[in-house]
Amino acid sequence: MINKYSCINIYENRRKNSKLSSQILYGEKFSIIKKYKDFYKIKTDYDKYVGFIKKRKFEQFPFKPTHKVSSLKANVFSKPIKSSKIKMKLSFTSLLQVKSSNKEFFNFDNYWIQKSDVVPIKYKEKIFKRIKIFRNVKYKWGGKKFDGIDCSGLVQLFYKFNNLFCPRDTGPQFRYFKKFKSIKKNVIIFWKGHVAVCLSRKKLIHAYGPKKKVIIMDIKKTISLIKKTAKLEVIGIK
Repeated sequence: MINKYSCINIYENRRKNSKLSSQILYGEKFSIIKKYKDFYKIKTDYDKYVGFIKKRKFEQFPFKPTHKVSSLKANVFSKPIKSSKIKMKLSFTSLLQVKSSNKEFFNFDNYWIQKSDVVPIKYKEKIFKRIKIFRNVKYKWGGKKFDGIDCSGLVQLFYKFNNLFCPRDTGPQFRYFKKFKSIKKNVIIFWKGHVAVCLSRKKLIHAYGPKKKVIIMDIKKTISLIKKTAKLEVIGIK
């Protein structure tokens, strides 16, 4: 199946009050494992993440993405005019199959998106080059979007944007990445249940629950703060 909604929430179980565990962005593939009255049990294609989504209409058809959203948030229009109705907003790394274009817009699925908000699907750059676009985005457990994201989701998105694999949660991420000896730019620091990305030898960025947002902090002060408040030591530099 292909998600053609701006975002689909994945829940831990099929109860109405279940906690959010992850999200499926526009253009992402998933399989339905089992159907229930109000929910589907699914598995995502990219990271094999298993969870439950609310039942709604989905279609199965050939889909080969040609472009991906490169901005934090991209408006999708009904017509190739900025003043036309905004149909939805797509988040960073959403996938599109472009069918036509004009000077400023791409057409996909009968919608229009500004060319400045997307790049070709094969485009790559340094992994965390644009991670600061998420600065001050709200912290949200299970989130992967412009309106809410968690620490492991922040890390995963930038590997996915660069057409590389990365597990969804901190535990699998910790086991997946290789050890590194020292702290420097682009190194990932792990605590039990938490992860942060180094912007330099002195600064890091992370989706930090206690601060309720994605925030840039001093590395030494962060390590000290997490040790003091959560009683957690750094378990690895990867």
